[in-house]
Formats: sequence, structure tokens, C-alpha cells
Amino acid sequence: MLSYRARRRLSLLILIFGLPAYIVVAVTLANWIDARFGRLPIWAEVALYVALGFLWALPFKSVFKGVGKEDPDEPKD
Repeated sequence: MLSYRARRRLSLLILIFGLPAYIVVAVTLANWIDARFGRLPIWAEVALYVALGFLWALPFKSVFKGVGKEDPDEPKD
């Protein structure tokens, strides 16, 4: 299990570097689908982007959980 501090740092790295890289991959995938099968109906395109928007966070759920709260290992005054 990662410490609170390590999870904070890892979540920051994921948001700064991983998310933009994932956006590039998702848009490339959507463009490939458009080129391969033609333009999708708007409802299918929205569904694709919503699914891709949720899909990126699933592997990192444990990293982001509780990061916005106070450090539980820090001694209280």
C-alpha cells in the first residue's frame, strides 16, 4: 500500500502527464473510428467520449482515493 504522500505525488504526476497523454490517445482512437467507419451519429459519439472519460480513472481509483483529505499519518496538534 502506498503512503499518503506517495499517493499525492503519484496522483499529481498522473494528472499532469498521464491525463494529457490519455486525451491524445482517446482523440486518436475516435478519429480512427471516424476514418474507418465514417462519422458516427452524435449520440454514439457522445457515448464514446463519455465512456472514454470514465475509463481513464478506473485503474487509478485507489491512487486518488482520499488524496484531498488531511494526511492521516500526520500527528495532530
